[in-house]
Amino acid sequence: MSKTRGGGLLRIREGGHARVTYVELFFDLVFVFAITQLSHGLIGHPSLLGVVETGLLLMAVWWAWIYTAWVTNWLDPERPPVQIMLFLVMAAGMVMTMSIPTAFEGRGLLFALAYVGIQVGRSLFTAWSVRHDRGLKLNFLRITAWLAVSGVLWIAGGLAHDRLRLACWAAAIAIEYASPAAGFWTPGLGRSRTADWTVEGAHLAERCALFTIIALGESILVMGATAAGMDWTPVVAASFASAFVASIAMWWIYFSFTAEAASEAISHSDDPGRVARIAYTYSHLLPVAGIIVAAVGDEWVIHHPVGHADPKISAALIGGPLLFLLGGVLFKKAVFRIWSPSRSAGMAALLLLIPVSPLVSPLVLSLLTTAVLVLVGAWESLAIRRRGHQLRG
Repeated sequence: MSKTRGGGLLRIREGGHARVTYVELFFDLVFVFAITQLSHGLIGHPSLLGVVETGLLLMAVWWAWIYTAWVTNWLDPERPPVQIMLFLVMAAGMVMTMSIPTAFEGRGLLFALAYVGIQVGRSLFTAWSVRHDRGLKLNFLRITAWLAVSGVLWIAGGLAHDRLRLACWAAAIAIEYASPAAGFWTPGLGRSRTADWTVEGAHLAERCALFTIIALGESILVMGATAAGMDWTPVVAASFASAFVASIAMWWIYFSFTAEAASEAISHSDDPGRVARIAYTYSHLLPVAGIIVAAVGDEWVIHHPVGHADPKISAALIGGPLLFLLGGVLFKKAVFRIWSPSRSAGMAALLLLIPVSPLVSPLVLSLLTTAVLVLVGAWESLAIRRRGHQLRG
């Protein structure tokens, strides 16, 4: 990629890979805490309402993180003003994350204020930082306008209670998730075009891969902490082993050929901004959500490995891998313009387990879902190896 315009706090791109900096890795630690809070919240509130509330909070956490990842794709994190901005976002992120367990109770306003402060404050800073690049400046002014509108609903929800809070926040997150697809169209400022976005695909791919590692790390923490507090009977050991192998399989699937090749495909795309928007801003949330849900299911299985799997355990054990694979299917379609046969077949196999789930124990269902993930990983690895042999031949 050629050297970017604008100078100042912008990254200098001269064709090389814009590496992920130490301050970005430090920034991610806040979101390790956030993922932990979300998974524990879902464990403690496994009702339909709890799932909806946790899902909404996850969407907000992801949006705060991915917008920052986009910003550091343009701005240079090694410049002191950018680092100060990231530290301030981290501080607000800690407040937001500490508010997650009671966001729909007593700390709703605190969560909303912290979240809106992150989104609006970071976008205003970025608009100022890129003020010499008219295209980027207008882009971030449009983003700020949309975030300000949704921010009113976030704060209104924080002041409201119960279902009204949920309705306000659902409307706010709907506005924010619609805004990139709408090109952030703003009266008087026009619309952003993805063709104008200078994207360093390798950097964005690496940032999202690291967030996936965060989610997988949380799943290992959950299963490890749960198993450590149990008597190590054969069924508990088998439950832990199944959960651990499932985490390895998800890592295997994610970090196969796709993760490396995606950045290359994006850099050679006619419209890299559009591809990155679909693949990373939108699609990438699904694998993260799937890992979190699967980790919750693993915790329940380790606690209750025998007997019949109740609906919540079945939903987590099947739904987690299903979300993970669905995200992978959509990601491959966005980046490579192909439907993944291995991941699609894995999703079909998981759906076939739904009628079986009430008839088997949680441990058996866990072993079955883990087997599906392992088979998908093996299928993809064999396909990649076969493709490599064909290219060398």
